[in-house]
Amino acid sequence: MDGVSALAEFHKAQKLNFPLLSDPDGSAAAKFGSLMKGRPMSDRKTYVIDPKGVLRHIDEGVKVDSHGDDLAAILKRLQTE
Repeated sequence: MDGVSALAEFHKAQKLNFPLLSDPDGSAAAKFGSLMKGRPMSDRKTYVIDPKGVLRHIDEGVKVDSHGDDLAAILKRLQTE
């Protein structure tokens, strides 16, 4: 739910090769059902959306330490289905 400038700084610092969504009013988080109850924050979730725009997977238990490996395994599994 960070603003554009904060996300731009994070994007640059992390050298990301994908866009991030700025959602300061929480409207996107609300539509995805990831707003934390009673707090102005969203839950840490990853949504895997295929090139056709189909939601293929939701990771609701993101573990920061292993998320990259976890996500790679999910993508590999989805590619073989």
